[in-house]
Amino acid sequence: FQGIVITPLLLLLFLGSSSSVPFTSIFSQLFMTVVVPLIIGQIVRRYIKDWLERKKPPFGAISSCVLLMIIYTTFCDTFANPNIDLDKFSLIIIVFIIFSIQMSFMFLTFLFSTRNNSTFTPADTVAIVFCSTHKSLTLGIPMLKIVFAGYEHLSLISVPLLIYHPAQILLGSLLVPTIKSWMVSRQKALKLTRQPKAPVKV
Repeated sequence: FQGIVITPLLLLLFLGSSSSVPFTSIFSQLFMTVVVPLIIGQIVRRYIKDWLERKKPPFGAISSCVLLMIIYTTFCDTFANPNIDLDKFSLIIIVFIIFSIQMSFMFLTFLFSTRNNSTFTPADTVAIVFCSTHKSLTLGIPMLKIVFAGYEHLSLISVPLLIYHPAQILLGSLLVPTIKSWMVSRQKALKLTRQPKAPVKV
């Protein structure tokens, strides 16, 4: 929702031209696209929770398949557009920038959650590093299509998001062993410091 306000400001800053965004229409469309399905899902879940726990439908596999289809169709829509006009050098630069941004966000959240006066546990830190830097295509693409509806270069401006999503999956896979070993060692160290000292016999 912040992007609805920030995006026109960035366009004005970098392009030097004014832009108008129909806020009422955008908020209503985002509400119907994102918020309403979430509310309906939470309501329905209360009534079929017991059935779901008994049957255990493969929601994980279904979610992965749906996400894969969204990524596939978005890639097709983006690169099938003849007006995309994206050269290889620009694509390499975008990939480098996206990876740099992702690494910077993860590093900053790690520093923030592990500072001296922080009350976060090592497990909290892992959740913060991975979850707070996550950006999903399932929300990002609908937002782009709503905010930039009718824009002829919609395919071009969706490229960074298309790269960001695989980048976070790749970086997450590479960092899991390191983060896991850090969390385990940190938890052991905290347990040792919290153990009461044995009384010294004289």
